[in-house]
Amino acid sequence: MTVPYLTGNYAPVTEEVTAYELPCTGSIPEELTGWYLRNGPNPHAAASKHWFLGDGMVHGVRIEGGRAVSFRNRWVRTSTFTDGATGMDAQGNRDFSAGVANTHIIRHAGRTLALVESSFPYELTCDLDTLGPHDFDGKLTTATTAHPKTCPVTGELHFFGYDFREPYLTYHRADASGTLEFSRPIDVPAPTMVHDFLLTANHVIFLDLPVVFDLEMAMAGPTMPFRWSDDYQARMGVLRRDDPHGAVRWFDIEPCYIFHTLNAHDEQDRIVVYAMRYPSMWRTDSQGFDEVATLWRWTIDLRTGVVSEEQVDDRVAEFPRIDDRLAGLDARFGHAAVNHRGQGALLRYDLHTGASAAHEFADGRIPGEAAFAPADDNPGGDGYLMTYVYDPATDRSDLVILDATDLAADPVATIHLPQRVPFGFHGNWLPDNG
Repeated sequence: MTVPYLTGNYAPVTEEVTAYELPCTGSIPEELTGWYLRNGPNPHAAASKHWFLGDGMVHGVRIEGGRAVSFRNRWVRTSTFTDGATGMDAQGNRDFSAGVANTHIIRHAGRTLALVESSFPYELTCDLDTLGPHDFDGKLTTATTAHPKTCPVTGELHFFGYDFREPYLTYHRADASGTLEFSRPIDVPAPTMVHDFLLTANHVIFLDLPVVFDLEMAMAGPTMPFRWSDDYQARMGVLRRDDPHGAVRWFDIEPCYIFHTLNAHDEQDRIVVYAMRYPSMWRTDSQGFDEVATLWRWTIDLRTGVVSEEQVDDRVAEFPRIDDRLAGLDARFGHAAVNHRGQGALLRYDLHTGASAAHEFADGRIPGEAAFAPADDNPGGDGYLMTYVYDPATDRSDLVILDATDLAADPVATIHLPQRVPFGFHGNWLPDNG
């Protein structure tokens, strides 16, 4: 039987490659100096029980002086990769140093961290060599979400870990220097899959949604052991940042699942949330995606307790991103990627006016998540979208750079890579001066 996530551009590459002075069509902006890094599953044995479970591989392009200086791809050498560690020790305790580190890659307090939500982060060098698990000097005792949020005002890193054992959800905060200064459990009634959350200037918003841990699936073998539950109430939980030990206030919402949030911000006595909403997820099994996601807005009225929900756009999309310098603030523009029925595009949403723009990729070329690369020091201003784009005609990939303010225009630059980059998950533009 052919496994879809091991074929086409979902199939892993088998070689770690280093190449220099990459050819380019167009002109790479001179103001861009740094690394574009993107993480994703790339099973070392070319086999995996689920797309989400493959060994992490980071693909990176170094840019400086208008040149694509180098490309390299490296597996993250976790203990699972090197030693076959399973995540449980001989006594049946969780081993959070074991994992595949395949979902995201961020930088905080000078550390480059590869993330997956089932284990500790793994620290990498700029050349993508693995340094080892990062547990915040022994203070971290849970897994770590692959979607932490960095406050652009304080530099704090806000994150959480979820587990199938109590406490099911734990909230953490590290200061700008990388010191883990706060951890507390968040009370939820069952172990649900919590992939993402939200941050505003004044609040943290947790997502407690009806995809629930299934012990029978977990005992059956490696897979995503979660299943949709019609009996579980979908909720958003609001915690004040100035009272992190205080009560979480829960707000019921219509049943849905959210893998990825776009942003949230405070608006007087309200919180405005943007995310990609699935009507449901994994009703029959956890292998595929029977539903599709579109951009929705939730407005939480903290005074009345009422939540309004509305669809913002009807185009199927995923992997939403903003200019991260506006995380938790009223960011006007958001972006998302389209990979649906053989069509590929990048979308730009104007969240203030409701307008949108698109860059349509021709001939079956498919983009991944697009990271925002600022062109200047003005948050929300000019910048570029950077994404790997797969070309099925050549079975190769490019790093495409688009002007975020003129998305319909031809690419500013297309950097031609020495090999294919499989479809993956998340990454970032990491400037040298950032």
